[in-house]
Amino acid sequence: MLKEYQTVAEIYGPLMLVESVDSAKFGHIVDIEIADGTVRHGQILQVEKDKVLVQVFEGTEGINVDRSTVRFLGKPMELAVSPDILGRVFNGTGEPKDGGPKILPRKRMNINGNPINPYARDFPNEFIQTGISTIDGLNPLVRGQKLPIFSGSGLPHDDITAQLARQATVLGKGEEFAVVFAAMGITFEAAQFFIDDLTDTGAIERAVLFVNLADDPAIERIATPRVALTAAEYLAFELDMHVLVILNDMTNYCEALRQISAARKEVPGRRGYPGYLYTDLATIYERAGRIKDRKGSITMVPVLTMPEDDKTHPVPDLTGYITEGQIIMSRPLHRKAVAPPVDVLPSLSRLKDKGIGEGKTREDHADLYNQLYAAYARGKEAQELATILGEAALSADDQKYMTFANEFEQRYISQGYYENRTAEQTLDLGWELLSMFADAELKRIDAELIEKYMPRFRKVNNT
Repeated sequence: MLKEYQTVAEIYGPLMLVESVDSAKFGHIVDIEIADGTVRHGQILQVEKDKVLVQVFEGTEGINVDRSTVRFLGKPMELAVSPDILGRVFNGTGEPKDGGPKILPRKRMNINGNPINPYARDFPNEFIQTGISTIDGLNPLVRGQKLPIFSGSGLPHDDITAQLARQATVLGKGEEFAVVFAAMGITFEAAQFFIDDLTDTGAIERAVLFVNLADDPAIERIATPRVALTAAEYLAFELDMHVLVILNDMTNYCEALRQISAARKEVPGRRGYPGYLYTDLATIYERAGRIKDRKGSITMVPVLTMPEDDKTHPVPDLTGYITEGQIIMSRPLHRKAVAPPVDVLPSLSRLKDKGIGEGKTREDHADLYNQLYAAYARGKEAQELATILGEAALSADDQKYMTFANEFEQRYISQGYYENRTAEQTLDLGWELLSMFADAELKRIDAELIEKYMPRFRKVNNT
């Protein structure tokens, strides 16, 4: 039986204090009927004896303390799921936003799912092809991995995430793949860009979008990644699909968390964020992975903008501790019109060795990315020397490496947002770029691999 109370004692910010409540539980949801008869929704944040603190998703503006009825529903927030969620667009709490009908649920799932038990985890070891050379070739994404994109204000992280959603696929026969896209605090234009892009390319058919706009309540933002991950868990572990979850932008999520923390008058941690920020992020990120004896998997790409491009900011800093690497966007490359402007040298996929090699990508993959990385690193040093001393002061070797770095940026890193390269094409392009060096200079590649792969690229270059 539902319990109703008209004992709202206080409202501050997005929070409402209700008194004389019996048997309320943390995380359960409530309906709030206000004076004009409309109903808003909330979630219980804190229970202390008979006092309950509720966060109101639609905000508390216009609520009359004396004329409001709070109805406790006795259950946590749930998402209605079925295979019909594919191809649909929802708001941040899982309500249809595309004008389509409500989902007829096969089941309802609690959005506050648990992180995967470490004992039940299966180790990620299967390659996901994104079609982006800087990821597939140098920082491969593996099924079940958490690989964030660190970006900055004004950088084209929306374009690269749309490209990921559009192009990512698993290699192998009979493998079903889906994308769950959660947008938090983005503009209407950005949201429409994602929807139009996926619709125009047909990728919407295998995607589920949850959109929380910048002018939507910040409180709704707290639920959005959890709603998206609940949908992903259904697709992965009930329907045996391989799911890529893109969370954009986690910095906006953390700002909403800070806002609620301030409203609750909690003691702030670093830069005003709550002291439990690490734990809260872990409850989201650790829901990705693979489970033993289950066919499906959840791979996660959180996107976050670093204020002032600062990698030591709490959001990227703590994210880096929980996830397995990072893809970093480069402002200097963006100024050079390199697209996508991925900064190769500080980017890292900690699981890259697990998803590549013979039978997964190709036998030469590991040696090739080591050599490309080393040559590009030396080429960047030569570029910096040329800036200080001038090109004429460089040795012949330095000039060759600088030429390589320029070619590498223009041909390998820069591919545009609509070129979908296979892993084979990416590897071949790496060999082609390295063909400007003598075999003896390729010290990080096994001699047998050089003998097997290099001759045809030298022949192409000579002709």
